[in-house]
Amino acid sequence: MSTFNALLSAINGPLYEVILVPLLTFTGIYFTIRTKAVQITMLPESLRVLTEKSSAGGVSSFQALMISTASRVGTGNIAGVATALAAGGAGAIFWMWLLALLGSASAFIESTLAQIYKQKDGKTFRGGPAYYIERALGQRWLGIVFSILLIACFAFGFNALQSFNVSSAFEYYAGSDADLKHTIAVVIGLVLAAGTAATIFGGTHRIGVITSVIVPIMAIFYIGLGLFIAVTNLGSFPTIFSRIFQEAFDFRAIAGGFAGSCVMQGIKRGLFSNEAGMGSAPNAGATADVSHPAKQGMVQMISVFIDTLLICTTTAMMLLVFNPTPNATPELTGMPLVQQAVNSQVGSFGIHFITVSILLFAFSSLIGNYCYAESNLKFICESKLLLNLFRVICVVVVFVGSTAEFETVWNLADVLMGFMAIVNIISILLLGNIALKALSDYRAQKKAGENPVFHPDKLGIQNTDCWKE
Repeated sequence: MSTFNALLSAINGPLYEVILVPLLTFTGIYFTIRTKAVQITMLPESLRVLTEKSSAGGVSSFQALMISTASRVGTGNIAGVATALAAGGAGAIFWMWLLALLGSASAFIESTLAQIYKQKDGKTFRGGPAYYIERALGQRWLGIVFSILLIACFAFGFNALQSFNVSSAFEYYAGSDADLKHTIAVVIGLVLAAGTAATIFGGTHRIGVITSVIVPIMAIFYIGLGLFIAVTNLGSFPTIFSRIFQEAFDFRAIAGGFAGSCVMQGIKRGLFSNEAGMGSAPNAGATADVSHPAKQGMVQMISVFIDTLLICTTTAMMLLVFNPTPNATPELTGMPLVQQAVNSQVGSFGIHFITVSILLFAFSSLIGNYCYAESNLKFICESKLLLNLFRVICVVVVFVGSTAEFETVWNLADVLMGFMAIVNIISILLLGNIALKALSDYRAQKKAGENPVFHPDKLGIQNTDCWKE
């Protein structure tokens, strides 16, 4: 296992430093310019679209948003932020913010493309990068490669990581008893596996209904706790924000160790948390039943803001109030750091609250991640037997992940996420003009006072079968 982890670490550095960081930055800036800052100018319209209903039996924009937010708003918002701060310092938060702002334009493009090239799946729809890679680029083999990477990343890498983070949150109750810690991890694995099985065997619609209830409730309570801590520590905030911006632009420190710098940690943990441009959220965006693809593209931008600007910032502020220099004490990281931070503000209640929060965050992510993986499995092969076998394997992975190694699980998730993001980013750069046509068409219809309806033939967009029915 140590050899495998060393190999992952060796791949991880160059993958992000040389390829992914420049590619993410360029893509976010490029689409921000080409869309005329759609993430800002169309934000009010995005909020309006959220209230629209779907047709009977379909997945609404809100439910599709909650599925993607369920995957985004997971343990990355808690343990991931703690890891970024412990490794890269307070400056990492600034780079997470910047990635979210720029990445939301990429999120619009990828989710609009997913809507354009979605296909029928019974009463609902499915789609995502694999589908637009095949239908728009004409490269099914590359779509299969993407699907394999996504399945490995989400069904195995991320879901194992979610399960691990939950079990680590419950270690507090075992104290220093190693045997009890292992027993708790096994029990947590069984509980999460049982809950996941009960949900995923119910299909995409059940996932949409469950996440549309769990995600808003847990987000409101978590942000509420963060606001309480913020209000009771207002005097600390000038110092905290000063440190964030000071460390974010400490170029001497960044140049001295870029792999562990605030830039790298902020981008890596930011990508893991908000998934903008990564190619995962379009799988949820494609399920929505809307009258125009740009509607869901705009809605998916909101998920990035909810994830990073609201929930990740909430976690960061709680941690920085507790310890303004978390990278100075790297031995305290992940869930234990978050638990101690909240404990310092609201007592032992805070530890219990964070434990319950991480359980709900992780469970919603588990089923959201599975939803993505199922869509991509169906892209590769339509088989009821294979689908049921895959569901069983996913449940087993959730159980096994609860007892996995911390560093190995994070490194595996980072590598798989990196390769998947590269394939998707290159694809949306090649296909971006199609999404931009849809955006221009949407704006023109809104300007004319109409409720935008998509007619691909009028825009010269081909291979969009479900829009012609």
